[in-house]
Amino acid sequence: MPSAPLRLGALNWNQYATWEQLLGAGMRADRLGYDTLWTWDHLYPIVGSHEGPMFEAWLTLAAWAQRTERIRIGLMVGANTFRNPAVVAKMVTTLDHQSGGRAILGIGAAWFETEHVAFGLPFGEGAPERLRWLAEALPVLRGMLRGETPSATGPHYAMKNVRNDPPPIQERLPIVVGGGGEKVTLKLVARYADACNIGGGLAAVTRKEAILRRHCDAVGRDDREIERTTNVGVVIIRDSEAEARRVFEAIFEHNGRARLWHDQPVGTPEQVAEKLAPYRDLGYHHLIAGFPAPYDEESMTRFQIDVRALLERDA
Repeated sequence: MPSAPLRLGALNWNQYATWEQLLGAGMRADRLGYDTLWTWDHLYPIVGSHEGPMFEAWLTLAAWAQRTERIRIGLMVGANTFRNPAVVAKMVTTLDHQSGGRAILGIGAAWFETEHVAFGLPFGEGAPERLRWLAEALPVLRGMLRGETPSATGPHYAMKNVRNDPPPIQERLPIVVGGGGEKVTLKLVARYADACNIGGGLAAVTRKEAILRRHCDAVGRDDREIERTTNVGVVIIRDSEAEARRVFEAIFEHNGRARLWHDQPVGTPEQVAEKLAPYRDLGYHHLIAGFPAPYDEESMTRFQIDVRALLERDA
């Protein structure tokens, strides 16, 4: 991958928070100079007990759009099963106008059965079927956002010469396809996405990066057109690893008494930068940090300022 400017994103979890906390965390990310701002597209909490509070994602983005000035805004990532894709194209276009041209469309096949059953949403017979639905949705989404009037004939979706008027402010509103499925999802990235979002740790990202390039070769796509993004996990930063660990454990307890995640970027700025540098070296220059409620201000600040400086210095 050619060199590219480092970009940092803040993924503010929309679970186990008050509205004032969630709104404020988005505004803080903007003030601090983060490049991108994200939240989850879920209806129940996905970390810790699902029987807890959760704010709806698209309305959260709309509120952030009104209260921020420069940061780009999107879902990490949207659940294709929740909404008709033609309607989603209208929604993200409206968000683009609300934000003055800062919207990003994140989309994925979805996975959390519990919320689908509770809300009566289609979940399909399994991941292969949901991926087929995503494959149907992406040409509609891309076409509508590019000024076309696409149609779809199913089997899951049926649109007929659907218009998107007004168009987005951005000439090419970016589509981020989330997921690392090696046979289908990464092939969809190669065909339709402006950016990927691949996670699972450095070894998984490294393996899937090679597979993504092969899919791009197979469809005749220059893989350099696709921005590489990865979620790096929950970032907690303090002057000592022990103190960072204490804060990390308290935050997971707050989030539905969640089981602690392993191998997270928790420690001093130097430790966090050392852990994340291999992603940058692989070509994943857009690193997205998870910030659960109550949105630790010190960690958000030091990741953007201290860790950014270290990663840029050693690039």
